[in-house]
Amino acid sequence: RFCLPLLLASLPTMATGEEIPPALQDSWGDFWLFRFVVNAAGYASIVVPGFLLIQYFKRRNYLETGRGICFPVIKSCVFGSEVKSVHQEDGSLPPRAEPTEASTARQVFKLLFCAAGLQASYLTWGVLQERVMTRTYGATETDPGEKFKDSQFLVFMNRILAFTVAGLYCALTKQPRHGAPMYKYSFASLSNILSSWCQYEALKYISFPTQVLAKASKVIPVMMMGKLVSRKSYEYWEYLTAALISVGVSMFLLSSAPNRHVSTVTTFSGVVLLAGYVIFDSFTSNWQDALFTYKMSPVQMMFGVNVFSCLFTVGSLLEQGALLESVRFMARHSEFTAHAVLLSVCSACGQLFIFYTINQFGAAVFTIIMTLRQAFAILLSCLIYGHAVTVVGGLGIAVVFMALFLRVYARSRMKKRGKKLPPGETPVQKV
Repeated sequence: RFCLPLLLASLPTMATGEEIPPALQDSWGDFWLFRFVVNAAGYASIVVPGFLLIQYFKRRNYLETGRGICFPVIKSCVFGSEVKSVHQEDGSLPPRAEPTEASTARQVFKLLFCAAGLQASYLTWGVLQERVMTRTYGATETDPGEKFKDSQFLVFMNRILAFTVAGLYCALTKQPRHGAPMYKYSFASLSNILSSWCQYEALKYISFPTQVLAKASKVIPVMMMGKLVSRKSYEYWEYLTAALISVGVSMFLLSSAPNRHVSTVTTFSGVVLLAGYVIFDSFTSNWQDALFTYKMSPVQMMFGVNVFSCLFTVGSLLEQGALLESVRFMARHSEFTAHAVLLSVCSACGQLFIFYTINQFGAAVFTIIMTLRQAFAILLSCLIYGHAVTVVGGLGIAVVFMALFLRVYARSRMKKRGKKLPPGETPVQKV
């Protein structure tokens, strides 16, 4: 009966030839693969009955035959209230007001406000994320302290606050009439919480700079998912920048620094978790892009996804008995409570800054700000937590961010050239 736990606990060691950090050896139940399977089983206990109910209502033709007090709720969840908007080319972005000369100073102030808000939110979020997942709480001269291990609880904390913020925003501001069937948000929600879980869990096995570069390289699987899910085509420069990103990330990962701390070593488990994060996150963005064909605002999307995220995570935590355990950890360590709450606040505020920045200045400006944020995050992590980076690794980082800025520049040029062409013509041939 002990063979399976021993095999699961030894997988990272066999795959990497390195010792697992002592904090990860406390119990075979703390091994990421076991936790992933347990979490997935918890989500399945909610998804499967929901799927059966949806199929039942569709087969019963409930939209025509249904009556009663539950009819509006079931209609909204299963069928929606209106058809897709075929004339809306990009439902994800509301109309953006172009700046005028008379309001140049105001636009500059707004840009600085957006940049400062995004940098403060996500730089603080990154520092806290690394602190919570890689350091102990309650350490004294005689007690080494204890680490917080349940990544799913952190995901739940983030989602419950984001759900509250999005709900209040939708209630206090005028929003488009919602038409998408609510159950369709569950797909993006499931992939979103799995990607977030992989992101938190990966920090137990890799350094934060490695994780940031992996996020920067997710443009590659996003393109692959775009071709598979949405049947998209891409320009030649998009493939070129994707290749440069791959080269830069490879240079960083293959470089080695002397006297690297055990917790910063990139292990096989860390690579698998990063791959899981990138794959799940790529699916999330493409599924949300498809959902935006319905008339909805980004905040409505945020609300719909987080409704299901809260349902999935709290259900799984209650089934495992992990919710009370995490609450007890918060009671024992007030510092962790402050970090977890601030982590959630930064995540929710960051999403609102994203929507506002894109609405005011467009996706290109937002991408530049977030690319700079990634570079600052690596620098800040190295300064605070002492990560060592070799010359080759530094060159790899430079190649990645050069490719990202080249991507933004090329996209901006293509957009400007496309505006000058007569209707019906394309700026360049697709490849």
